[in-house]
Amino acid sequence: MSLIYNEDQQQLLDSARDYLAARSPVSAQRALRDQGVAQGFDSGVWQGMVELGWSAVAFAEEQGGLDFGFAGYAPIFEQIGQHLSAAPLLSSVVLCGSLIEQLASAEQQQALLPQLISGAQRYALALDEHDRHQPDKCTLQAVAEGDGYRLDGSKCWVADGVEADGWLVVARLPDGLRGVFVVPAGTAGVSVAPRRMIDARNMAALSLQQVELPAEALLNSGDTEAALERALDRGRACLAAELLGICDRLLDTTVEYLKTRVQFDAPIGSFQALQHRAARLYVQQQLARNAVMAAFEALDREQGDIAERRRLVALAKWKANQAAQLISNEAVQMHGGIGVTDELDIGLYLKRVRVAQAQLGRSDLMAARYAAQRLAR
Repeated sequence: MSLIYNEDQQQLLDSARDYLAARSPVSAQRALRDQGVAQGFDSGVWQGMVELGWSAVAFAEEQGGLDFGFAGYAPIFEQIGQHLSAAPLLSSVVLCGSLIEQLASAEQQQALLPQLISGAQRYALALDEHDRHQPDKCTLQAVAEGDGYRLDGSKCWVADGVEADGWLVVARLPDGLRGVFVVPAGTAGVSVAPRRMIDARNMAALSLQQVELPAEALLNSGDTEAALERALDRGRACLAAELLGICDRLLDTTVEYLKTRVQFDAPIGSFQALQHRAARLYVQQQLARNAVMAAFEALDREQGDIAERRRLVALAKWKANQAAQLISNEAVQMHGGIGVTDELDIGLYLKRVRVAQAQLGRSDLMAARYAAQRLAR
C-alpha cells in the first residue's frame, strides 16, 4: 500500500487546493449559512468543479468520463474538507452515479449519465428511514401495479435532496428484495421538506404517497444489493477523506495558535503538556491518513476481495470519525475561550465533523462491519 499520492493524484490535489482556495474558502460557506441558501452550495462553484472534470473522474471514457480511477477522489475530497466546501459531488456523482453505472441499462445510462456528468442535472440518494444510518432497513414499499409500480413511504435523511432534479429511491420490491427507482422532481405524490442541520448543508425528508412510476424507472440491470454496498462504500471513503482534510486544517490552525499565543511571556506551545497533546493529535491524523489511503486503494481494485474492501472502508470511516472527534474537540480546548465563538472558523469545522461522522455510518456501525468481515475470514 502506498502512503503517499502518486503523481496524477498530486496534480488533482494541487488543482483542487488552488480552485477551492480561490472560489470556495471557509468564508464562502459561512456566507451560504448566513444567507440561508436552500440548496446549501454555490451553483457557480459547483459548475467550476464540473468544468475541472471532478464529476467525470471515475467514469469510463465511453460513458463520458475520464477513466481516472476512483482513487482520484481521495485528494479532491481531502481538499473539500480542508476548505469546508459544500457541493453535491458526494450525493449526485459518487452515490447516485455509482448506482446508475452499475444498475442502469444502456438506454438508462445514456439518458442519465451525461446529464449527471455535465452537471446539467443532479440527483440525490433517498435511502435512510431511521435516525441512524441503517442501510439494510427499508420499509418503503414498491407495489407492482399495471405496467409499473406504486411507491409509498418516506425517507428521513436525503443529502442534497432539496431542489434536486430527481432522486434515486430505494424501495422494497414485491419479492422482498430492494430496488432502486429513478423518481424525477415534480412527480405527483412526492413532497420534499428541508431539514435544518448544524452544518447548514442541504438535507431533506422525502415523502412518497401513491407515487406511480413506469416499469423503466426501476434500475435492475445488475445485482442491486452488491451495487448498493459498493456505492455506499465509495461514499464512506469520500467522507473519510473529507474528515481527514478537516483534521489537517484543524491541526495546522491549532499548532499555529500554540506558536503565537503568549502567556507568562512565552508561547503556550513551549509548554510540554500542550506539546504532548499536539503530538498525540498528529499521530491520530497520520493513522487516519493511512487508513484512508488503504480504503481508496481497495476501491480501485475492481476484481479485488470484496470482504477486504468492506473491511478497509469500514476501518477508514471509523478511524477518520475517531480522529476528527479528538482533533476537533482538542482544537476548541486549546484555543481556550475563543474556540467556542462563531467568529472563529473552528466552530464551523466542528459542526461539519459532527454531521459527517453520522453520514453513511457512525463509528459503532463501522466497527461492527469491520468485526463482521474479520470474523468471516
